[in-house]
Amino acid sequence: MIITGAQALINHFGIKLTAKLTDFSGYLIFAVTLVLTIACFAFAEHWDFTRLWTFSNFSGDATYNAANELKGDPIWPNKVSGLMVFMLSLLVPIYTITGYDASAHTSEETHKAALSAPRGMTHSVWWSSLFGYVMLIGFLFVIPDTKEAAKQGWNVFFWALDQRFPVWLKDGLYVAIFVSQFLCGLATVTSASRMIFAFARDGGLPGSSYLRRVSPTYRTPNVAIWAAATLAVLFVWGASLVTIGGSTAYSIVVSCTVIFLFFSFAIPITLGLLAYGKTWKKMGPWDLGGPLFKVAAVASIISALVIFFIGVQPPNDWALWITVGFVVLTAIVWIVFEQRRFQGPPIGEMIAKRQASIVAAEKALGEA
Repeated sequence: MIITGAQALINHFGIKLTAKLTDFSGYLIFAVTLVLTIACFAFAEHWDFTRLWTFSNFSGDATYNAANELKGDPIWPNKVSGLMVFMLSLLVPIYTITGYDASAHTSEETHKAALSAPRGMTHSVWWSSLFGYVMLIGFLFVIPDTKEAAKQGWNVFFWALDQRFPVWLKDGLYVAIFVSQFLCGLATVTSASRMIFAFARDGGLPGSSYLRRVSPTYRTPNVAIWAAATLAVLFVWGASLVTIGGSTAYSIVVSCTVIFLFFSFAIPITLGLLAYGKTWKKMGPWDLGGPLFKVAAVASIISALVIFFIGVQPPNDWALWITVGFVVLTAIVWIVFEQRRFQGPPIGEMIAKRQASIVAAEKALGEA
C-alpha cells in the first residue's frame, strides 16, 4: 500500500516528474541488466554452451520448502511433455516484456506522438528482447547445477546469485533491482490511470464525470490516478485471501490479466486487419505498408491465441472460466445498459467542441 501510494503521489504531482523518473528507470534498468549480465559471465565456473541446446523436463518434480526439505510444491503440477514445457516457458517473457504500451498511454502528453509513441514501443520490445536474451544466457551459465537449480523453484534466482556472487555485488544488485521494480510500478500506475482517464473522457466508465477530471495545478488526471492505485491495492489484498482449486486467486487472476492484456492488443489489430484498405484508408506517418502490416497482424493474432492456450493450463485452468465469465458479464452489461448510454468515441462536431474546451482550459491556466 505504501509503495503504490508513493507511485500514485509521483503521478499526481505531474507528468514531467513522472517522465523524468521513467527516463531514469530506462537507464537504470539498462545499467543493472548490463552489470548483472557481465557478472553472470564473469562469475560462472565455466561457459557451458551445451546448455543452450540441451532440454530437460523437470515438470512435476518436487522443490525445496521453507524447511529446506524436498517436499515443496512441484515445479509444475503435472508431468507434461517437453513441447508443453517449452510453451509454458513462454509465460516468462510474456509476464516480463510489458510496459512498452506505456508509450501509447501517454501519447496525448507526448510531442509528435504519431511518430514518438510507435517508435518508443518498437524500440522497447527490440532492445528488451536482445539484452534480455543475452542476460538469460549469462544466468544459465552462472547456475552451478541445472538439476539442483530446478529443485529451488521460485527461489532459483536468489539461490544462483548466493552460490556465485560476492555479497557486496549481490546486495547492490538486489537494491538496484528493487528500485527498478518500483519505477516499473510507477509506469504501471501511469498506464492504468491514463487508460481510465481516456475511457472516462469519452463517458465509457461509471463515474466518468469524476474520473475524467484533471488537476488544474499539476495538469494530471488526479482522480483516475488515485482510483487506479486504490483498486490495485484492494485487488491484491482481496485476491490473496481467496483460494480457487488449490491455487491462490491472485495467481489465477494474474494469468487472466495477461490474457486480457494481449487480447486488448489483438482485438483492435483484428479490426484493423478487416478494415485495412476499406474503411481505414488514411494512414499515419508510422505506416508499415499493406503486406507487412497484414503479416504482422496475423502473427499477432495467432500469438494471442497461443498465449490464451498456455495461460489457462493447470494450475491456472480456472482462468479459462474467469475469462469466459468476464466476457459474458461484459456482454450482458453492454446489451442491457451501456449500448443505450455510451455514444462511442467523439467524432465530427464533438471533436471540435472538445478541442475548443481544451483551448479554453489552457487559456484559463495562462498556457495558451
